[in-house]
This record gives sequence, C-alpha cells and structure tokens, in this order.
Amino acid sequence: MSTAQTQASGAAAPDVAHLPDPPGPPGRVSVLRALRFGRNPLQAVERLQRNYGDVVMSRLGPRRLYVLSHPDLVRDVLVTHNRNFIKSFALQRARVLLGEGLLTSEGDFHLRQRRLSQPAFHRDRVAAMAGTMAGYAEDAANRWRAGMEVDATREMNRLTLAIAGMTLLGVDVEGEADEIGRSLTAALGLFDRLHNPLAPLLDRLPVPGTLRMRAARQRLDATIYRAIAERRASAEPRDDLLGMLLAARDEEGDGGGMTDLQLRDELLTLFLAGHETTANALAWTWHLLALHPDAEARLHGELRTALAGRVPTAADYPALPFTRAILAESMRLHPPAWTVGREPLQDFEAGGYRIRAGSIVLTSPWILHHDPRWWGGDADAFRPERWLAPDFEASLPRFAYFPFGGGPRKCIGEGFAWMEGVLALATLARRWRLRHAPGAAVVPKPGITLRATGLRMRVEPV
Repeated sequence: MSTAQTQASGAAAPDVAHLPDPPGPPGRVSVLRALRFGRNPLQAVERLQRNYGDVVMSRLGPRRLYVLSHPDLVRDVLVTHNRNFIKSFALQRARVLLGEGLLTSEGDFHLRQRRLSQPAFHRDRVAAMAGTMAGYAEDAANRWRAGMEVDATREMNRLTLAIAGMTLLGVDVEGEADEIGRSLTAALGLFDRLHNPLAPLLDRLPVPGTLRMRAARQRLDATIYRAIAERRASAEPRDDLLGMLLAARDEEGDGGGMTDLQLRDELLTLFLAGHETTANALAWTWHLLALHPDAEARLHGELRTALAGRVPTAADYPALPFTRAILAESMRLHPPAWTVGREPLQDFEAGGYRIRAGSIVLTSPWILHHDPRWWGGDADAFRPERWLAPDFEASLPRFAYFPFGGGPRKCIGEGFAWMEGVLALATLARRWRLRHAPGAAVVPKPGITLRATGLRMRVEPV
C-alpha cells in the first residue's frame, strides 16, 4: 500500500525512519546558502545532481531540500504517491498574488475548480481558438519591419498576452499590453524571492519590491474584475473561458458555480501562466533558430509547402510536424517551468533514502531534459529532428521530458499551449527570421518560469 493510500485509509504510514538520509553538501543550516541558491538556482540544482546523484539532500534556510533527478522518482512524486504531496512552500506563498487558483489550491477545492475549468480546454474548444491565436500573431508580423530591432522576449509576451486576454477573458488587451505586461513582470518579482528565507517578512514590509508587487496586483485585479463585471451585466453568452466558467456548475459536487473571487483567482492564474510560459518558449525558440540556420531553413521549407503563404489554421496543425518539433526541442533545452516543487505530508522513501515530511522536494525538467542517460551524447544539442523519429517519444522514460508537469496536477492548458505555440511560430516565421543584434547577451533568468533576458534581435525578411 502506498504512502498516499495509507494516509487516505487512516492506516499508519510505512516506517521509513530506519532509512539513511540522502547524500548532500556538508554544513549546518545556513541563510547564506539559501540566498546563494536564490541567486543562481539553475547552477545550484545542476551542482547538486552532478556531485551527489539522483537523490540529494541540502539545506535551504531552516528547511531540508531534496532534489530528485530520475524519471522513476519524478513519477513517484507526481503520479504514484501524489496524494502524499501538496504544492511547495514557494507556491503556497504565491497565494499572496494568485489566491486559490489551480496553481496554488489543494484537495477537494482544487478538484472542484479543475472540473469546472476542464471543459474550456477540450480539443474542440482549443481548435476554435486557433483563429484568434493566428490572427494576433499576424498582427504582430504586420508590425515588424525589415531591419528593426526588437526585444524578442518582450514581443512574445505582448503577443501571448493579447491571445490570453481574448481567449480567456474575451477582452482585447492589446492596447494595454505593455502596461499589463509591466504589471505582470512586477508581480513575478514576488517569485524572484521565493527561495529567500526572509521573504515572508519582506512581504509585510513597505519595501520597494513589495510595493511594486501590491501595485501590480491592483492593476491586474482591475482588468480581471472589470471583465467579470461586464460579462455578468451582459446577457450575451460567450464561448471563451470566462463565459464557460460563469456558466459552469459542479454537477459532481454541490451544483454551485464560482464566486467573483474564485473567478478572479482562476482567471489570473491562467492569464499569468497561459501567457508567460508560451511567451518564454517562443522567445527561446527564436534564440535557438538564430543559432541553427539549417533547422531554420527546414522550418521555412515546411511552412512554404504546408501554408503556401497563408495564415495557418487549426486544420494545418498536423501538417506542421517540424514546427512542432522545434518547439518541443526548445522546451527541452529551456523548459519554461524549469522546476516542479512539492511538500510531502508524510515521510516517504526515494531511491533507498528517507525523505522527510514538511521538506521541500524539487524535481527539475531542466536537469532531466539535459541528462545524457535519456538523450544521448548530444543531450545539450539543439536537434529538433529527433522528435520526428518513429516512436521516439514512446521510447523515452515517462518523465525524461515533462515541460507541462504530470499526474493529476498536469498543466490544464497543455493542448492550448501546443496549438498557440505552433501557430504563432508558423505565422511569424513564414514571413520573418530573427538574428541576434550586435552585442546581445542572452542570459536565462530562472524564477517561477525561465525567461530569456537580453534577447535583442534584428528582424529580417524570409
């Protein structure tokens, strides 16, 4: 019987107290170590896995931190024993911004909200949104001019923000995209200090970062609540996410719908997650294409053949396998959600070691996506063609690749993200290529997502 099953049945949890602690760096509890981790978490998790293996224990301030870096261990946490885990301390703190949305809520409430939200992401609904996705991407393509210099990360955020505004809220926010984008960036500053042991104190003090985050929340709330109020006042049914959530009733539960606060939490969560992750994937994709002109040329060839110069539709998605492969490889090398954190409710066993309740357990797509055990000697190379090999994905261990997480809390918008990413890339790349501007210095910025900073690029016609 699993840990989760024993917990659910009321039986005693398996005795793992006799198991040894995992290996890890020596030293006492250190606030300084936690601050160093927060400054460069990518290098920190890489170093832990490289020096100590697939199960590592370290300290993050006063808490134990475990990093699990094998697909079987990821499966145990996200799937097999998922009921023994809640979201990590970092995401629990994210309730300051997101409230009780799908990303942060737990237990029966989370299951109820996911039931109410799930129909909005059915494949037929996603296909119906494809025109909006490609339409906004074409608007972006029309704004670009040969020789102009753009910040590719900012451009992709602006694009996906406009798509999210229309498909989720039914609101055209393109005119407000820069202002809303700045608010979202400021709000994400909350996550920049998630690993700071002093963060709960900083959240209560009127320091500049906290004041910026509060102002950003107020700005975002204004957009969300305005959309809710306008829709409640309108008798016109709409087929976007907001319309579906307003009409949804929990037939398996109490038969009720969502309050304005519940709607706000879900919409803000999806608004944030639904644009930020896809924007990052697309930004990193432009960076990689500029470094690999052979793959870029093959992409342009596929687009010429499949689209013949027109804007893609949902029906074109199956005819764009290399476009999808490019996006898949980009998310392998630069996973937008670079780490997945959980907190165990009870002690459990991982790789023959004891993992203690109340600790921080990290699994990292960044680590597993670069592991030569699953990806071979070219694990760090950009090779989108690998995804076209017959049965390639089926041959991978289940959690060697998990850019959207896994288990019951797998990203609800995965199908939406694939459709949006492929159609946006196809729409823009059929007309334009991007090249790094002179002096551009691209640096990954790991927060709750993995942003590309310094991505200044020059627009060139295909």
